[in-house]
Amino acid sequence: MNYKLELNTQEPNSNIVFNTIVFESFKVNVVERYVGKMRFAPKLCHALFKIRTLENELIETRDGNLRVKIKDDNFETYQKLINVLNSYDYKNKLINRKDADQDYVHFILGLVIANYDLN
Repeated sequence: MNYKLELNTQEPNSNIVFNTIVFESFKVNVVERYVGKMRFAPKLCHALFKIRTLENELIETRDGNLRVKIKDDNFETYQKLINVLNSYDYKNKLINRKDADQDYVHFILGLVIANYDLN
């Protein structure tokens, strides 16, 4: 499955970061909220995601909500994956970026499959 990963789009001085994974028929918006100063060791407070069509229409989860909060063990795993994507090694191509991207995308896709009915 082909995808395009758009990382760290945010407004200046904002503690909210948006990541988007665009697939051929839908896209996943991941919203991260940080506490602390963004220039000096921000701490990830929580993350959530929602699915949209390519025309930006929201898709409901199995239980009728529009978004899903990443919780507990999944949140810890998410933090590890996002730390890799924000790392010096990733930004300076000292690690295999394709593998890091795929790990992140596969994790998010697992959450999508668990929470949405995609036809």
